[in-house]
Amino acid sequence: MSARRSPARQAGKGVLVALLLVFTLFPVYWMLNSSLDAQAGHTSSFWPAEPTLEHYTFVLSEGGFGGYLRNSLVVALATVLVSALLALLASVAVARFRFRMRTQILMLVLVVQMVPLEALVIPLFVQVRDLQLLGTLLGLVVVYVALALPFGIWMLRGFVAAVPVELEEAAYLDGATWGRMFRSVLLPLVAPGLVATSIFSFITAWNEFIFAMTMLGGTTENYTVAIGLRSFFGVHANDWGAIMAASTIITVPVMIFFILVQRRLASGLTSGAVKA
Repeated sequence: MSARRSPARQAGKGVLVALLLVFTLFPVYWMLNSSLDAQAGHTSSFWPAEPTLEHYTFVLSEGGFGGYLRNSLVVALATVLVSALLALLASVAVARFRFRMRTQILMLVLVVQMVPLEALVIPLFVQVRDLQLLGTLLGLVVVYVALALPFGIWMLRGFVAAVPVELEEAAYLDGATWGRMFRSVLLPLVAPGLVATSIFSFITAWNEFIFAMTMLGGTTENYTVAIGLRSFFGVHANDWGAIMAASTIITVPVMIFFILVQRRLASGLTSGAVKA
């Protein structure tokens, strides 16, 4: 009886997976379809009625999206590098060392994650203003690093705590310095967690709108893609072809970044122990 049920069960799972893929990928397909359709917003066909690349040409030339892409890449990559480094060092400190108010600091990191982002706009704006970084990409990077650090520290702390202390002690006995142990033993083992936090930081910095609009204000030359996309929405009508083309362009870097790091993300904690 179980042998007869097995093909039917497998077929049912296949149908469910297919439906899930359709549900997940259809918005992406519709975005790409509309970006290639000269009649976008006027027709609702599943294939471009008049295929064209004019929307992409308009977005990248007249829409100034090339500059927005450059600004977003600078901000996102800087946020990933700085937040990953600081979160890793902080997680090692709270996981390996015992010091006064250690538990309170960890709880404070967790509490910060519970605060709505909208409540942080004014305090961060005041701090960036006092640093005289309003309207600059550096000021935006400072804000995004502050937003990404609590999540990064909390996640990486678990990865660091899961690494056996004996591995570090064995490295010391073999004559390794702290830097050598950190680079060859600890870093490979926490790499999956580091990649996960980097993805979170990259997506946050790439897609965020409220803080970018608040910190950059009227400095249009430093606008990111999230703000640039708003320019294609009109008061009485929207340029759906340009909106979909810009949205497709925004999606591509995130997909490329995920493809580059997904192997590291899927690797297990023990993979680092073999490499060490």
